[in-house]
Amino acid sequence: MTPTAATRPFALLGDPVGHSLSPVFQNAAIRHLGLDAVYVALRCAADDAPGLIRSLARAGGGGNVTVPHKQVAARAVDVASDRVVRTGACNAFWLADGRVHGDNTDVAGVDGAIRALLGRSAAGASVLLLGAGGAASAAVCALADAGAERIVIVNRSPERASELAERFRTPAVRIDTAASADDLPGEQFDLAINSTSLGLKPGDPLPLDPHASTLTLGAALDLVYSPGETQWVHQMRVRGIPAADGKEMLIQQGAAAFRHWFGVDAPVDVMRAALRETSGRDAS
Repeated sequence: MTPTAATRPFALLGDPVGHSLSPVFQNAAIRHLGLDAVYVALRCAADDAPGLIRSLARAGGGGNVTVPHKQVAARAVDVASDRVVRTGACNAFWLADGRVHGDNTDVAGVDGAIRALLGRSAAGASVLLLGAGGAASAAVCALADAGAERIVIVNRSPERASELAERFRTPAVRIDTAASADDLPGEQFDLAINSTSLGLKPGDPLPLDPHASTLTLGAALDLVYSPGETQWVHQMRVRGIPAADGKEMLIQQGAAAFRHWFGVDAPVDVMRAALRETSGRDAS
């Protein structure tokens, strides 16, 4: 569909955004449903993000927010969802009832990716979480909501890990912290999640070496994605551990945002097919 003056504008805001696959699958979904909209990626500074968020939403569109502007976005919206309040981050925005709304659909993305990998929710699971940044916050929120039994946050900064643990700790969920996986010799986990940025750049060290670790892992989910598969996912599979990268999380969070924007379920299979065509392999 050729854009017109009535076309609704949607954008991914962040810095950088040139690597993002969101325009690929969001535009594929828009075309499939015959919607008069377009989705683009806009690199912007933090100071410009609030104005762009409000302008795009009030122009009848909306969008997503990626690093490093998710915390800025949380303060820019008029109505923040419970997930935004709990995580302190917003990655999806739109206009409703004359106000700019925001949600953290990364939470739904993590939950969907876990279900796709394990074939079930994280209810009752013991989970090792590598990292304590924004992606980790969404992961802990998803795990807590799903009813995980135990979460161990491993991060180089004990203070940051403790801060994340305290934000989500409840009587129903046991959340511990460790500075290194070496502090957990011989422990067993149903799932390990990499929420660090390790793997984005060629030559990055593994967030956890499955060949050197004494941990027993049931499965591994890498929130990083790359063409093909990340090195961490590859090494986990070599070790015989079921593993998946961040493409399914990307699809699931995008589908949740799509429902906010258009009020209809996203054609997830179409989104996956668009990613397969781009990456040359199954995105699920």
